[in-house]
Amino acid sequence: MSTGPTILDELEWRGLLAQTTDDAALREHFASGPVTVYCGFDPTAPSLHFGNLVQLVVLRRMQRAGHRVIVLVGGSTGQIGDPKPTAERVLKTKDQTAANVARIKSLVTPFLDFSGDNAATLVDNLDWTAPLSALDFLRDVGQHFRVNQMIRKESVAARLNSELGISYTEFSYQILQAMDFLHLFRTLGCTVQTGGQDQWGNLTAGVDLIHRVEGRSAHVITTPLLTDEQGNKFGKSEGNAVWLSSDMTSPYAFYQYWINIADSQVGRLLRVFTDRTAEEIEALETATAETPHLRVAQRVLAADVTTLVHGPTATEQVEHASRVLFGKGDPAALDAGTLRDATAELAGGTVDPGSTVVDALVATGLADSRGAARRLIGEGGVSVNNVKVTDVEHVLGAGDFLHDEVALVRRGRKHLAAARKAS
Repeated sequence: MSTGPTILDELEWRGLLAQTTDDAALREHFASGPVTVYCGFDPTAPSLHFGNLVQLVVLRRMQRAGHRVIVLVGGSTGQIGDPKPTAERVLKTKDQTAANVARIKSLVTPFLDFSGDNAATLVDNLDWTAPLSALDFLRDVGQHFRVNQMIRKESVAARLNSELGISYTEFSYQILQAMDFLHLFRTLGCTVQTGGQDQWGNLTAGVDLIHRVEGRSAHVITTPLLTDEQGNKFGKSEGNAVWLSSDMTSPYAFYQYWINIADSQVGRLLRVFTDRTAEEIEALETATAETPHLRVAQRVLAADVTTLVHGPTATEQVEHASRVLFGKGDPAALDAGTLRDATAELAGGTVDPGSTVVDALVATGLADSRGAARRLIGEGGVSVNNVKVTDVEHVLGAGDFLHDEVALVRRGRKHLAAARKAS
């Protein structure tokens, strides 16, 4: 097989290659035939997030290039938690971890092909860690690690140099992750692990363990930490993580996050997260430079990534919702969930069915008084659910409250509010 170097070249071009343990050896390894690659995801939260999406698209590209991929969900490592540089983690209960494992397993499956001749494999490290006694762990695995090397790991060193210190529980995390790589090497022939650049120490611990125990070589690939122009991590939205689960970040909010990416960053994120070609991305970057107000590249990025994570139907709904909020679509075509998500942040007020549009304008704050509301209607500057209202006595009927919840009241082109049906 000669396509191995091609996937590494593609990862490099797409900005997905930060570090490797030995670039020349890794390229030779990929060129020798299909390799088996794995990435681990710890269930420390009930959803994966933006950073995990980077690793999922790496695995997706690997599988499409003909390589075997393994997704590991950390039922055991999730009970410990990768050491943070600044604080000890609050440990999840076993039941919490198990619930998170189940959710994450369902999240990763749409990204990869788990059928056919080159099916992806999904594993849980609790399956081989739980039967291991503490004594066996110390004798069979712990003997291969040197404390002087372990404390050099960046996150460990940071904690050791702080007043907080580090517990033995978190200190042992890198041993558990290394044991995963060794187990997958032995049982499934896995020779490559991928992860974020900040995980370098944990990833290379597995390479070292395989070399000591088996006398064989293994490899690590890391992806760069994606940051904006200010050095802030992508995937943070007003202090909250951008989650992949629809019940934690709605498809509408997810789509809007990508729409709002800065012009200077959109080309890089198109390369990372989409299948767009170099020519397509170059054309989108040109369009952004020439007509930035149209946000052409951002719309393509948002549509592609929302479809990848939530599916084409959700993308159609959120795109339509975006048009509706700009007065260009029929809000009645939106499903209840998308309508609720799209109007969640709108200013508004409570209105009884049978109230007039004048009442709604005042209740939602779009008009300061009933007199001002009447003038706005008379001037043709008011619409309900994107339909212009010209009668100052117009009454909001039950049908005006979409999904029996909300009517969209607009003043002019830019001022929109949600008139919520009184319960």
